[in-house]
Amino acid sequence: MNRTTFIRNSAIIGASIALPRAAFSASGMFAVSGERRVAQVLNSKRTMVQNVPVLRAFGGGQHDLVSPFVMLDEFGPFQVSPGDVGMDIKAHPHAGVVPTTFLVQGSGRHTDSIHNDIVYRKGQFMLFSSGRGAIHEEVSDDQLRKEGGTVQGFQIWLNLPAKEKFRNPETFIHNPEALPVIENEGHRIQVMMGELLGQSSPVETHSPAFYFHIKLEAGQRLDLPVQDGDNAFVYVVKGEVELENRTLVSDAQLALYTREGDLLRYYSKEGCEFLLLGGQPLNEPFYSYGPFVMNTEAQIDLCFRNYRSGKMGEL
Repeated sequence: MNRTTFIRNSAIIGASIALPRAAFSASGMFAVSGERRVAQVLNSKRTMVQNVPVLRAFGGGQHDLVSPFVMLDEFGPFQVSPGDVGMDIKAHPHAGVVPTTFLVQGSGRHTDSIHNDIVYRKGQFMLFSSGRGAIHEEVSDDQLRKEGGTVQGFQIWLNLPAKEKFRNPETFIHNPEALPVIENEGHRIQVMMGELLGQSSPVETHSPAFYFHIKLEAGQRLDLPVQDGDNAFVYVVKGEVELENRTLVSDAQLALYTREGDLLRYYSKEGCEFLLLGGQPLNEPFYSYGPFVMNTEAQIDLCFRNYRSGKMGEL
């Protein structure tokens, strides 16, 4: 596929229309001191990334309340029949951003211009830190194409701070057993990035950020601390969860919090699964075009020149 065409067709699109939803429930979750308020609830938008169906929760348009993240896609679940090509996201560049990939079902294959060829599987967490620029390709691995299977996961982009935009690109993969799990009666939390309740992820980031995968059983409540002034947001994977002010958020919806307060509270009547992400806002100029996320338009132009001249390498 022509790479220039891919760049033009993959520009980060603003988040979908805000559709707040509130209702009364029997949770008994009344407001308490220090609890974060919900600023906005958004519906994800169905789209395609080459041949892969995705739910895009946001893509740059909510920068102020999601920084240091810049995009959240849930891909699948989609079925790959034996002999099918499966996921086939052709070679394309990135710069200034760290696409992270987490699989909850299936497997995939990552190759890049910094000489990595990685088959990743359910539960593994991969970061492609593109820095000054590199090319990668994400496809189904040979075994999945031969035997078939179901693929589901998340690609979530973490922005690089200005001082790290032109660092050397790197790729990291972490096995599930290396990622801490907090498991108590009624809930399970996997700490993908950051620190929670005394458990720290081994994943290194270039600015303070957190990423938690949470499962809450039916009829259970959960209170979690958050740093006052940091951003925080919730993406619901499955089920329905109640937030402050009895705001109900369900499948494929995103709830953005204000920055004030140091407590997040959750209740689920029927049980749910959701992601909680956020971190310290970068508070820097933000300029994106397609797979490039930079601080100025001049830097975006430089990325294009570097890519076209071959400075980002080849697969």
